Amino acid sequence: MALRSITSIDLAGKRLVIRADLNAPCKDGVVTDATRIDRFAAGLKTLLAAGASAVVLSHFGRPKGQVVPEMSLRPIAAALGKALGTDVAFADDCTGDEVQSMAAGLQGGQVMLAENLRFHPGESANDADFAAELARLGDTYVNDAFSCAHRAHASTAAIAGLLPAYAGPMMSEEVGALTAALEAPKSPAVALVGGAKVSSKIDVLKNLVAKVDAVIIGGGMANTFFYADGHNIGKSLCETDQVETVKEIQALAKSANCELVLPIDIVHALEFADNAAATTADVDACPDDAMILDAGPKSIERFNAVMADAKTILWNGPLGAFEIRPFGIATFAVAQKVAELTKAGGVTSVAGGGDTVAALNMAGVGSDFTYVSSAGGAFLEWIEGKELPGIAALTRAAS
Repeated sequence: MALRSITSIDLAGKRLVIRADLNAPCKDGVVTDATRIDRFAAGLKTLLAAGASAVVLSHFGRPKGQVVPEMSLRPIAAALGKALGTDVAFADDCTGDEVQSMAAGLQGGQVMLAENLRFHPGESANDADFAAELARLGDTYVNDAFSCAHRAHASTAAIAGLLPAYAGPMMSEEVGALTAALEAPKSPAVALVGGAKVSSKIDVLKNLVAKVDAVIIGGGMANTFFYADGHNIGKSLCETDQVETVKEIQALAKSANCELVLPIDIVHALEFADNAAATTADVDACPDDAMILDAGPKSIERFNAVMADAKTILWNGPLGAFEIRPFGIATFAVAQKVAELTKAGGVTSVAGGGDTVAALNMAGVGSDFTYVSSAGGAFLEWIEGKELPGIAALTRAAS
């Protein structure tokens, strides 16, 4: 993919307009989880050290084009300064004379954060005039927010045509990892796809079966496959209207010589509650009054065997109701296996999606994968094979 990296040019004296995603959780004006900020800051440090100054743009929440004081980025400025180890100036707006004056006064190594982009309706509308105002803040545009790349907004799309445009360190890293895992995966390549609904992953599954050697299916969506295959699933979560979709995916997988791997035993319970009494059974032995909430030990062995010789592993979606004890056993065990394979060398492991990241962190292996994407919608659309407007804008700028 023809993305130009910002690290490929001489940065001395450059004033960068950097689109970041600093939409971190806050409570009472204090950032409660700075993970996203810390990751962005790590890349920004290298740009500042090379002599650039930076005007950082971000959104926060969904104020819908209105000024909402509770959605100000001001608390983020303090957290970003802490992560960078330097002062971060804060502008009360992202357009206008004041922010332009502040930007013009930046020296090499200095950084400022502008107020919430989404306080302006022009941001979400991808408005050309609003993008032109943002472009006046610097001389070079950098998109370092892969997680926002599926939005055709002024700060991710329109602005890329107004300034020399480059991918930031995080963007380059993420696109590189996803390309290696999906566009040119080393074989054997295995995908794990979980979550609640087949309907939300139709395009994901159709795209993956054409590109990998095996797809392991878990979570609530496995129940719909069981139902389509004639198994009794009791009161389990199931989309009975997706039987034809399942049949289509099975046919596509067969024609592509991709193995679909479903659980071969299940863990069921009478209630969806913490520490509910759980029973392990064969896949066709779910009682009428029970719910399938996890895959069983034989399934874990089966999944691990499928992954044993893999060179590429891509994961999106948990394999069971991991947030409720004891129904995270399959997810955690398989996560630990992927981490073990990765650390042993020879496996590229990439995971993404909010629930997936949370599950890997609960399993204690979030840092052991080759790459874990913090993006939600953008990650999902990438593995669906869709064009992301923010990436497309950078690609056009590079051509």
